[in-house]
Amino acid sequence: MATLNLHEFNFISSDLVKMAQYLAPSVPWQTRLTKSGMETSLMSSKMWISLSLKQSKKGELKTSTKFRICASASGTINRMEDLLNLDVTPFTDKVIAEYIWIGGSVLGTDVRSKSRTLSKPVEHPSKLPKWNYDGSSTGQAPGEDSEVILYPQAIFKDPFCGGNNILVICDAYTPQEVPIPTNKRARAIEIFSDPKVVAQVPWFGIEQEYTLMQPDGPYYCGAGADKSHVRDISDAHYKGMLI
Repeated sequence: MATLNLHEFNFISSDLVKMAQYLAPSVPWQTRLTKSGMETSLMSSKMWISLSLKQSKKGELKTSTKFRICASASGTINRMEDLLNLDVTPFTDKVIAEYIWIGGSVLGTDVRSKSRTLSKPVEHPSKLPKWNYDGSSTGQAPGEDSEVILYPQAIFKDPFCGGNNILVICDAYTPQEVPIPTNKRARAIEIFSDPKVVAQVPWFGIEQEYTLMQPDGPYYCGAGADKSHVRDISDAHYKGMLI
């Protein structure tokens, strides 16, 4: 049977075993003990999952466990895609809010984000809770005073998660409510709030341009299967941004 090795990694919790069971809930588990430990295998015509648990000399499970999932494309992969594409709106009021902010790179071009679960849909950023992050990990605060506060400023529908899930654009401030140096929006608000500027009618244009590289070949505005590499990704991105 053709199989696809998805990933092998160490984990400390047994939660991944539960995840594997959920990925294939309709197939019974077959368990057998071996001298070196316990091996659990799940076999079917569409998929098989093997679990290898190392044991200590006293027979207790070690905290570090190797877990490998091997599955055919029609099995676990499809199940994972179903979960990723699942609209949970009919089942719960909970919403995934992806808080997004600019990181601390020299050019300010790195984007950071993390997800938060809300108890119900929110339509205005003022109704969202402030959040925080470790600024020393993003180059935006010293290690001895690393807390940075996220202020939600704008909400957009999440075209990737779908449903009622949202993208939340945030400003970053110190706990003393002072904009951190990479928070350029704070200064922009001051400028655009000036009465002289308010009286103007500014025009803004946004252009999205990027290239997915191949070893050789023309790229700029390239067309054709041998020129435009993985065009489906850019097309999917384009449509997602229109939502």
